Amino acid sequence: MGDKISVGGIDVEWDAEKGVCTWAGSPAVTMWTKSSIAGLLSGFHRMVGTERFRLALHGGGRDSTDEDWAVIAAGPTFEKGFEALAAIASSAGWGRWELVVADLKTGEARVRVHNGWESMAQRAIEADWGSAYVGGKFAGIFQRYFGVPSCWAEQTAFASKGDAYDEFVIRASERSLEDRLDALFHSDQATKADLAVALERVRKEVEERSLAERELREKLELIARQEEAIRELSTPIIEVWDGVLTLPLFGVVDSQRAAEMMERLLDAITQKVATYAIIDLTGVDIVDTSTADHIGRLVRAAELLGARCIITGIRPAVAQTMVQIGIDLTKIITLSTLREALRRCMRSSETGRK
Repeated sequence: MGDKISVGGIDVEWDAEKGVCTWAGSPAVTMWTKSSIAGLLSGFHRMVGTERFRLALHGGGRDSTDEDWAVIAAGPTFEKGFEALAAIASSAGWGRWELVVADLKTGEARVRVHNGWESMAQRAIEADWGSAYVGGKFAGIFQRYFGVPSCWAEQTAFASKGDAYDEFVIRASERSLEDRLDALFHSDQATKADLAVALERVRKEVEERSLAERELREKLELIARQEEAIRELSTPIIEVWDGVLTLPLFGVVDSQRAAEMMERLLDAITQKVATYAIIDLTGVDIVDTSTADHIGRLVRAAELLGARCIITGIRPAVAQTMVQIGIDLTKIITLSTLREALRRCMRSSETGRK
């Protein structure tokens, strides 16, 4: 069973058996400011240097404001919401937050922090790099309040240097945190940490590019399969009897489609050892010289493989057009229907077996 108290109207609960502490239902951790937190910060500072350390803390603060903004948004006004958030911060040992001004017209805010944990930790180890984490929080909060892409919190007073409080002036900024990090990386102050960040960025870009290429290949393969399915549907070749294939044509027969039909028909004749190929024109509305030439080439190619071609389903209008443009089909068997062609092929097969 855990212990529970209320601090500044905030429920704080401990479960010693699980080793968990919650503030207002959210997991929290308590650390000594002048030892644990000071040691944590100084360790990071030694690794990356002051400027990178400030930018990293600023970014961390900026990116941790979702719940802070939820508290503010629940208030009747921004000022009342900020006052509620400040009460929570004070109860949790973040110092006393004082909103001096928040002007939507000028897009400028000024906030003071009395007894902030960052300045306390720095005084304990005689450091004075500033309170960048809480400054980042203010930047993230006012970025939402001002409705701008980016804000920057400039610290103008430093409790770690002996001032009465930490003070921040927050304004909209054309330079984002990421811009500042890039500028630092391209300066002559680049460090191994910067190189590690750059390498990680390159690795992610390579992964993203590889993923995009893989997705593109999959899409191209899908398109190719769809095109093949469309070609098969537009040029269906059906074995209607032993050794008898039929190729029903639809629409306009252009050069590309004629080449595809020829390739598919010749492959089918070879695979099925077909002796007849029935080309049905029932679905063809218009025939011109080019279409007739394509059909003629198709017939000759099939006969070279030993398959006799029969043309069926010529419509009256198509027949008139063929006569008018002088298309000669006298050397090719033509029948009115596919049924008649199939009967002829069957009779020929029976005669050949006898």
